[in-house]
Order: sequence, then structure tokens, then C-alpha cells
Amino acid sequence: MKIFLVAGEESGDILGADLMSALKIKYPKTEFIFRGIGGARMESHGLNSLFPMQELSLMGIAEIVPQIPHLLKRITETADAVETFQPDIFLTIDAPDFSFRVAKQIKKRALSIPFKVHYVAPTVWAWRPKRAEKISKLYDAILCLFPFEPPYFEAEKMKAKFVGHPMSALLADVSKTSFIERHDLGRYSDKIGLLLGSRKSEVERMAPIFFPALLNVLRSLENPYVIIPTLPQLQPLIEIYLEQYNVKEHAVIISDREEKYQAMASCDAAMATSGTVGLELSVLGVPHVIAYRLNRLTYEIGKRLITTKYAHLTNIMLHHRIVPEFIQNDATPENISSNLIDLMHNKHSRRGQIEAFEAVRQKIKGADNLSPSENCAVFLMDQFSAS
Repeated sequence: MKIFLVAGEESGDILGADLMSALKIKYPKTEFIFRGIGGARMESHGLNSLFPMQELSLMGIAEIVPQIPHLLKRITETADAVETFQPDIFLTIDAPDFSFRVAKQIKKRALSIPFKVHYVAPTVWAWRPKRAEKISKLYDAILCLFPFEPPYFEAEKMKAKFVGHPMSALLADVSKTSFIERHDLGRYSDKIGLLLGSRKSEVERMAPIFFPALLNVLRSLENPYVIIPTLPQLQPLIEIYLEQYNVKEHAVIISDREEKYQAMASCDAAMATSGTVGLELSVLGVPHVIAYRLNRLTYEIGKRLITTKYAHLTNIMLHHRIVPEFIQNDATPENISSNLIDLMHNKHSRRGQIEAFEAVRQKIKGADNLSPSENCAVFLMDQFSAS
């Protein structure tokens, strides 16, 4: 079986490698030939990437605009490679800006590919719902990470499969014990997590809100300590804020990727910049609040496009404001600190979140106790056989 895969960033490389491994393990009598674009993990499973995947990992207008001619060339090269390879399955993983343009070229060329699939559904449930219709004209099926996503695509007569979220397996066995011992944190009664975002602009925007909130929280506790998981390139910037707010002696910055989830799991409560980290904290069972603030123009444009009532995935999945979320003008130190203090001192509030997080963990698990990659492999093989 010949499969052409396209991944454009590290998370896609992980998903792609896991899927390739699952296919080979579950279907040992089938010879799989892989072509396409991927990173080191996918290459370790037999993919010879058409070009370095990192070329597609661009974010923001300033980074993308100068590269447009080169990216257009790569889109054409990829479509050419698909045409030459003539795969049984064409599978793109996330990276919609690149993936969908390749799929459009394939459609335009009327290439005869038995089964075309996209893995990781765009957030049509949050904004631009008409994208579901456009995607249905490019692919035969879509693999979804969240249980509420398939109906959006099924409404467009497209096959859609909830396969489970990889986070459910990734965070299932995270232990905080070794982390606490390694950093000698057992002597602190309350450990507060501070997650400022994954981009420099987010840190600069949210730190002046979060640090005053943090000081309020620390004053309400007897023996607290602050845990700050972040990326290595952001550590120097965060250290400046620790000095500015005089918190350095009561905090540890964790920039080692291997320790990230252990550090988060070790927190008794956390405040976080809205994003994927909210779901991570939920799966880890850590009570928390989220906040986010944009520049005014971006916010005014964005709020006209967003269709969801909530920002946090836990709240979206459970149709209820389980996790306090403070967006734009509501993102104040007073709102954040008062709600986090409540989570530290109010057993009812803590228990309510923790019980809800267990429901989230169950919701993002795939069917039949299969991992997301195993669910993907079974779906691909079943659908291909039926096509």
C-alpha cells in the first residue's frame, strides 16, 4: 500500500510517526510504502521527506510574506510528487494553509487517488464554519481529535471519524512525585503554576496582568511557591519579570521539555494564558483559570468571527463554565487572583473542576480503548478496503 503523507510542524510529525508505526504493527502482512513531507520522527519510520518540514513551520504575516514564492513552489513540487507516486491514500496532517493548497492542486489535476484524508480538523466550530463545506470538496474523510467535531463535516456529506486526542495517552501516566523530589518542593504547602504563553508577544502582553494577580494569590497563602513551565527562548524574558515583581526567590522556571508536564502536574492550582495549555491542565487534573488579551483592533475583528460561547476547550466540551476564563477587558489581576484564591481555599470549587476534568479525560479517549493512531490506522484500512 502506497501512502503519501504531509506534515508541516512538530506536532504533525509526532502524529504522522505514531500513525505509521500503528499501521505497521496492526497490519504486519501489508507492505507500506511512505512518501511525502515530515520530520525526523516520520523519517525514522521510513519516510524520505521531499524537503525539510521546517520550511512549512512559519507563523505570522511578517514571516510568511517574504516566503510566499518559495511556498508556492513547494506546493507545486508536492503535487508533482503525488502525481508521480500515485498513492493509494493521500493523507495530510494539520498545517491547513499548506495541506489544503496541495489538495486543491490535486483536485485541479484530477488525479486518481482512491482515498484522500485530512487528520486534525480545523476549528470550524469556533470560527469560519463554512470551511467544512470547502474541505468536503477536497477530501473523502477527516480524522477529528474532539468528539463534537464530526457532525460539522458529516453535515457536508463527508466521512468524519473521532479518533481520540493524543493528549489522553501522552498525559495518562505523568508523575509529579519525582519532579517534586528533584526540585525539593515538598517543603512548600502550596504550589502555584504560572503559564504565560508560548510566544514572546503573549508573555509581554500577559505578564503585566498575571504577575500582579500572582502577588495577590501569594499573599493569601502561608507557604507558597511558583512553578513556571516555559520554552527555553522565553526564560530570559520571564526572569526579567521575576526580578521586577520580586518573585525570583519564590519561583522556579522549568524550560526543559522533558519536565514540562511533570511540572504542571505538580501544581495545586494554576493561572494560564488561554490556549492548548488549558486542555493540558484539565487532563492533568490541575484546577486553574485562564486569561487572554489582544490588541484592540484584533479583538474587535476576532469577536465578530468567533462562534463559540467559551474559549476553554473544557468549557466547550462540557457546555458549562467550569474553568473561569477572562478575555480582553475582563482579564484583570483582580478577577484572576480572586478566582484562583477561591480554587485554593474553597473545597467545593476545587472538587467541581477536578470532577469535570475526569469527564474531559473520558471524552477525549478514542473508541475501544485504542490510541488515536490505532483508531486512525483501522479507519484508513477499513475505508480504503471499502472504496
